[in-house]
Amino acid sequence: MEAHLIEMLGMLLRWLHVIAGIAWVGSSFYFVWLDHSLDPPAPGSEEAGKGVSGELWAVHGGGFYNPQKYAVAPARLPEKLHWFKWEAYTTWLSGTALLVLVYWMRAQSMMVDPSVASLTTAQAVGTGALSMVVSWFVYDLLCRSPLGRHDGAMAFLVFGLLTLLAWELSRLLGGRAAFIHVGTSIGTIMAANVFFLIIPGQRRMVEAMRAGRQPNPLDGIRGKQRSVHNNYFTLPVVFIMISNHYAATYAHPQAWAVLALICGAGVLIRHFFNLRHRGAFAWQYLAVSAGLIGAAAVWTAPRIQPLPPVTGPVTLDRVRTIVGQRCVACHSQSPTFAGITQPPAGVVLTSAAGIVQNAQRIYQQVVVTRIMPLGNATQITDEERAVIAAWVSAGAPAH
Repeated sequence: MEAHLIEMLGMLLRWLHVIAGIAWVGSSFYFVWLDHSLDPPAPGSEEAGKGVSGELWAVHGGGFYNPQKYAVAPARLPEKLHWFKWEAYTTWLSGTALLVLVYWMRAQSMMVDPSVASLTTAQAVGTGALSMVVSWFVYDLLCRSPLGRHDGAMAFLVFGLLTLLAWELSRLLGGRAAFIHVGTSIGTIMAANVFFLIIPGQRRMVEAMRAGRQPNPLDGIRGKQRSVHNNYFTLPVVFIMISNHYAATYAHPQAWAVLALICGAGVLIRHFFNLRHRGAFAWQYLAVSAGLIGAAAVWTAPRIQPLPPVTGPVTLDRVRTIVGQRCVACHSQSPTFAGITQPPAGVVLTSAAGIVQNAQRIYQQVVVTRIMPLGNATQITDEERAVIAAWVSAGAPAH
């Protein structure tokens, strides 16, 4: 019952995380599009006299909308003011809770890979937590430094530092854990931008208006900068969220570089759309992003490591013995491996039929990517991988 409750909690947290993330990313995409789509009011018009810097007309859902943006603030603050913050907070809180439940509470199976580094549970969890905290402080210091006034240089430096983080984490943690902690580090930066910069700045602007003072325009400028940074972070984070389903990326010997290629493509795709919203068709950014993704696809293509020759007959019974010793601890209806409460991906390998049905998946994960068993915790040998490869190559006969 305890295992079932943990599994249900994980499902609900993941659902909440995706829902909140959609709301947060959606608002980011919308407001950046809105900023880039505003038209300045006509000189001498009523809107210009009110301090409106831009407006647009839109139609959606059977109605007409006329959003306006003020250069600093309106002359009178309306009684009802909408804030956009809980999408960010809920996404980060649910994501961190999911991180703790899936990775930190199962650190020895989900984070530690003895072939990479022999870490204790405390060391693995500490590495993950430290990566999130340090990433925010380094990023925030850079934004507050003179470099923060140069968007292009700042973008290259932050991207380089996050790539360095991916490289360092790949030297300490298993592939999936390294990827997800790069993602949680970026997510922490994004949520902290909202919590420490954007919302406090907006509060100061509102308080100034209520006190009859002119708001400090620097609060708006800083908030806008961090909001735009968050917009460029979105596509890399979304990719990292789904990457654990694609072992070809995180199981690659240079997984950190694969991650850099794909995340770089995500940033360029976002930049293309941001420019497109301004009316510019900068197709070269799409072309470069396609090249980066293509390079990643070619680089991660299956390259089976040499296996020793197989001696003796290769039968299903022989494969079933190997699977029983090396895989069934996790891939059974009631897993016995520490930290695993349900068979991963719902794959159950306790019967001959289950092994035959999942032959190609076993081959991909055990022979091609070698990501399974996780961290080779059950010590499968190259000779045993060779037997599985020979059996699948022969058509995975059920006899």
